[in-house]
Amino acid sequence: MSSLDDLDPSTPVLIGVGEASERIEDDDYRGLSPVELGAAAAREALADTGADPAVVAARLDVVAGTRQFETSTPVAQARLGRSDNFPRSVSARVGADPARAVLEVTGGQSPQALVTEMCRAVAAGSAHDVLLVGAEAISTTRHLAGTDDAPDFSEEVGGQLEDRGYGLRGIASVRAVAHGVRAPVVQYALFENARRTQQGRGRAEYAEQMGRLFAPFTEVAAGNPNSAAPERRTAEELATPTERNRPIADPYTRFLVARDQVNQAAAVVLTSVAVARELGVPEGRWVFLHGHADLRERDLMDREDLSHSPAAVAATRAALEQAGVGIGEVDHLDLYSCFPVAVTTITDAFGLAPDDPRGLTVTGGLPFFGGAGNNYSMHAIAEVVRRCRARRGSTGFVGANGGMLSKYSTGVYSTDPAPWREDGSAALQREIDARPAVPVSERPDGWATVETWTVTHAKDGTRGAIVVGRLETTGERFLGTGLAEDDEVLELLSGEQPAGRRVYVRTFAEGSRVTTSEARMDALRPARALGFRDSYEFVRVEREDHLLVVTIDRSDVRNALHPPAHLELEEVFDAFEADPDLWVAILTGAGTDAFCAGNDLAHTAATGETYFALSGFAGLTARHLTKPVIAAVNGYALGGGLETALACHLVVADANAALGLTEVRVGLYAAAGGVVRLPRQLPAKVATEMILTGRRMGAEEAERRGLVNRVAPAGTALEVARELAAEVLAGSPTSVAVSLQAMAEAQAYADPLDAVAARTDALDRLLTSQDTVEGLTAFAEKRAPRWVNR
Repeated sequence: MSSLDDLDPSTPVLIGVGEASERIEDDDYRGLSPVELGAAAAREALADTGADPAVVAARLDVVAGTRQFETSTPVAQARLGRSDNFPRSVSARVGADPARAVLEVTGGQSPQALVTEMCRAVAAGSAHDVLLVGAEAISTTRHLAGTDDAPDFSEEVGGQLEDRGYGLRGIASVRAVAHGVRAPVVQYALFENARRTQQGRGRAEYAEQMGRLFAPFTEVAAGNPNSAAPERRTAEELATPTERNRPIADPYTRFLVARDQVNQAAAVVLTSVAVARELGVPEGRWVFLHGHADLRERDLMDREDLSHSPAAVAATRAALEQAGVGIGEVDHLDLYSCFPVAVTTITDAFGLAPDDPRGLTVTGGLPFFGGAGNNYSMHAIAEVVRRCRARRGSTGFVGANGGMLSKYSTGVYSTDPAPWREDGSAALQREIDARPAVPVSERPDGWATVETWTVTHAKDGTRGAIVVGRLETTGERFLGTGLAEDDEVLELLSGEQPAGRRVYVRTFAEGSRVTTSEARMDALRPARALGFRDSYEFVRVEREDHLLVVTIDRSDVRNALHPPAHLELEEVFDAFEADPDLWVAILTGAGTDAFCAGNDLAHTAATGETYFALSGFAGLTARHLTKPVIAAVNGYALGGGLETALACHLVVADANAALGLTEVRVGLYAAAGGVVRLPRQLPAKVATEMILTGRRMGAEEAERRGLVNRVAPAGTALEVARELAAEVLAGSPTSVAVSLQAMAEAQAYADPLDAVAARTDALDRLLTSQDTVEGLTAFAEKRAPRWVNR
């Protein structure tokens, strides 16, 4: 162990901590903004150094803030307004003007990760005096938003800000959102039930275990003056559903999940030993970071075992080993407690009991002290620092969890002097990343078994089923939900032990759906009969002998497509493919302005619906077409409209047509095949320019570059497309289909000779075809052939 005299002057040290809070029901409630709460905590931290707070504030060269909930996701809203530069807003209120302001990524790991990062910066000399601060005023926002005297928390302070973004990559996914796994409580419930299965516990037994785990947390929260819910509760109260403790997502009731209605802030001041001495900070206030680690877990569907987080365990073990202490030697513990499984992933690994005499929290935990957004662990660090000071030489541990058991940052603290040491997180992260991922099915279909599950409970009493399962045939993992009208699957998942039970899954446009049997799936979602309807709502269909003309009929939105239109087009092209008397199709748009302006973003914004048909955009872009489809591009073909045209075999464009992949202009990318097909149909540099800039290409240039087969006079694209279709129809439909097959198969080979020599049944199809006999006979008899497509 080092002495203070032996320490390098650049050794980082925590010198001040502070907290601030208010409850709506308190007599002195003021309705402070997050900035005002953050400033109050910062003032406490500056004063806690024992030096002149004004002097310490004036020296701050870095102020780093955690994100509020209202700035944590792209869709979050600040109902009372917010600062455009939270760290500088706080800085201005405490008399600081730092050279560097930082806004950390989203996640509960951020306070501990910032402490580690800034200690590293101090040790390296790139930072000298640092304030870390975070605050939430969620309770005040909900209380005052929409009232006549609602305050305006907006601040425009400008200035330098290192905004690190949301950091949500790997935490949120399109698949998860499409299947209802949006709120953290749902995903953690999946982890929790996986652990229940792993432990072999029944519903009541496991609920009692969660209650016994968290009952001691309420004792700590009840004695904490900054708690949002300072109320002692028994294990039975926590585990028993009642009107106040309603079910949220099995196995969780309300009392077992993080409480987000808080008004809380916390701050930490850290610097070097040399600066602490220069400021005159009493050595009795110095606390050192003895061990630390920062690791990231695999994404939800990739994890081998959903019952715990190996990354969290590895980060905990690494920090303790670096500090040279075992878990039994730690005096003060704070295990991140947004949900029980976040605690048990550590207690299971290290053999800690729920009634450990040291306690598993120093604050009271997120459900009781309060889940102060991303900043909860700043409160834990503040309390650990105070407890270490109160018992000189004692050791404290903080485990900070972020995302969906996704990111784990750990810190070991003590007043005993310790030099700065780098951790081994990079090597450990490589080991975690190298673990094999579980194979995942994007379109599961067939019998499966339940791996883990949850049943969600809305306030209106409706329930929803969510399942992570494994396909019986391949072992692939999938994510699925129950059908809205299916009580049977809800009862199965509400039973004593759903894991391992047999279910049936089928994938539809809106996602994968799970029920109890194939027969029940057929009954609840009967297969659509192939064939054409008499009429459609969003498309028009005209049959002209062997030609099918399909018109997107949404001219009021430039023929942009929404999910119902995609499904109609899928139905139409399914019928086209199945009808032996239809040999060629033309797709065009109603009116003269647009072929298709892409995705109907206004509909998406209004409804949240984002899915296409299983066969892709317009029912075409993910389909293996066996018959020719011609795009008659009349006007704009933008975004998904161009992707649809690219998926067609032939393209006729009006002279005034404009073709472009404009997704980058609205923060998207051409995911329906545009980034794949355009570089295969244009020179790579030209395609890349169009994809990256959204540049629109005119019809003449498109024809010159081979993207368009023919340019028609303005307003005649459909007429010219019919002429092109007639030329195709003059040939054998069997030969045309076989030619398309052979061309598609050849795409798999880089060497043309390999493609020519590859085995195919294309010639076999022709050998037994009536059309081949008819073609040769008609040629010999010098007459026009009479094709039958057989």
